[in-house]
Amino acid sequence: MSRASIPKHYSRILQSWPKDPLRPEVSFQKVIERRLAAAQTVSPESEATELRNINALYSLLDNRYRKKYPAPARLFKPTSNPAYYDDLIHELSQAPNRSWLQRFMTKLKGTIRLS
Repeated sequence: MSRASIPKHYSRILQSWPKDPLRPEVSFQKVIERRLAAAQTVSPESEATELRNINALYSLLDNRYRKKYPAPARLFKPTSNPAYYDDLIHELSQAPNRSWLQRFMTKLKGTIRLS
C-alpha cells in the first residue's frame, strides 16, 4: 500500500465514524482529523505504523472483536436486576434530547428516594 492511500483511508474512517450524541464537545472525529492532517506527510519509516493504526480503526468500525468474542446473553440480564441494561440504553437514548428542566428533574428524582 502506498503512502498516498493513507490519507484516503483516514478520510473514509472519518466519514463513517459514529457521532457521540452524549458528549458532542469531546469528539473522536477531531483526533482522526488531526491524524488525517499529519498523514499528508508520512515518512517511509512510519508508514507501517500508520497502516496498523488504520487497520485497528477499521476493526473497531466493523465490530470485529464483538463478533469474534461475543458476550453471553446472561451477562446482559443479571439476576439481581434483569432490566438494568435495557433501562440504561433507554436513558442514554433520551438524554441528548432533554431540556435543562427535564435534566434537573431527572437529577432530583435520582437524589431523592421515597420509600
